Amino acid sequence: MSFIARILLLGSGELGKEFAISAKRLGAWVVACDAYAGAPAMQVADKAEVFSMLDGERLRAVVAKHRPDYVVPEVEAIRTEILEEIEAAGTIVVPSARATMMTMNRDSIRALAAGPLGLRTSRYGFAESLEEAEEAARHTGFPCVVKPVMSSSGKGQTVVGNREELRRAWDYAVANMRGDRARVIVEAFVRFDYEITLLTIRTREGVLFCPPIGHRQERGDYQESWQPAPMSEKALNDAQDMARRVVDDLGGHGLFGVEFFVAGEEVIFSELSPRPHDTGMVTLLSQNLSEFDLHARAVLGLPIPHIGLLHPASASAVILAEEEAEHFHYEGLGDALALGGGGAEVDIRIFGKPVARRHRRMGVALASGPNIAAARALAMRAAASVRICSD
Repeated sequence: MSFIARILLLGSGELGKEFAISAKRLGAWVVACDAYAGAPAMQVADKAEVFSMLDGERLRAVVAKHRPDYVVPEVEAIRTEILEEIEAAGTIVVPSARATMMTMNRDSIRALAAGPLGLRTSRYGFAESLEEAEEAARHTGFPCVVKPVMSSSGKGQTVVGNREELRRAWDYAVANMRGDRARVIVEAFVRFDYEITLLTIRTREGVLFCPPIGHRQERGDYQESWQPAPMSEKALNDAQDMARRVVDDLGGHGLFGVEFFVAGEEVIFSELSPRPHDTGMVTLLSQNLSEFDLHARAVLGLPIPHIGLLHPASASAVILAEEEAEHFHYEGLGDALALGGGGAEVDIRIFGKPVARRHRRMGVALASGPNIAAARALAMRAAASVRICSD
């Protein structure tokens, strides 16, 4: 079999699935790994491996078995010291072992951003016990936000209004953390006008940017996103400058999801993911090259001549499960797709997750429109049309 490269994908959720599709379209051979069988990316990959990526010996053994050219992490909970070994032995870790270690934990990337890079961030502190969380909150003041240093898609975060609410926030953060370290970040609540994700691509030729993406969260998890997010030229330039500085420091090649708060003209660094971002799923409809296409090209060293928007405005809205179910089916897919027309496009992506849980993302609705408000409204209507029903 002829292929351009062997890729070992560590994490096989919906983002990993779309990346695997993009990589395979370019001729890559993909092994999808996750802690459970039948994960979304496994359904489109060449091979699958089921194991916990916190199991260093299994991770080392899987790399030895498949001999990948690239190891592409798509989840936070990975035994990152093994990635250093793998990289030292000659396999490319995307974007790099150091970048993965720095960004898988909020403490490391926040310390880098606020320290050596001098980026504007909120006041913050770290805690490994409730008592330390109380001490950190005295530094940040109330309201503050408590969240695990390692989590998925914002899970485990709580806005805390007073000292009495800290215990519940601590317990919630620890219950929803990834990895095996009970550690949280406590940060001052930023009174922002809006927040954005700036998809930043570090290639061998330089750093590229997608138009900014706005998004809305609930329960610490993304619910909808839209592109382009309106912002001033100054704010956009400041965000791009900060994003370029941090990804250049981290090194390697690939797409980074860099998050910012924006208050007036002030741009405040929030977080960074060294991989495609959930809010960036809007690019499946909005751009000539989706964030997954861009990540694959940057990883494989292929050119990206142009990143362009295909519509005046595009939006995404998540399709959530209402209850837990192992046997279920989808209804309303035709109703959702029928909402397109009259110059607007509607598309649905079902992720293929084998188990439904309350509030679990099971798919996403995508829509275009003449403006952001129209695209958001259409995406939300399409998402509401799709229902996950127990058998």
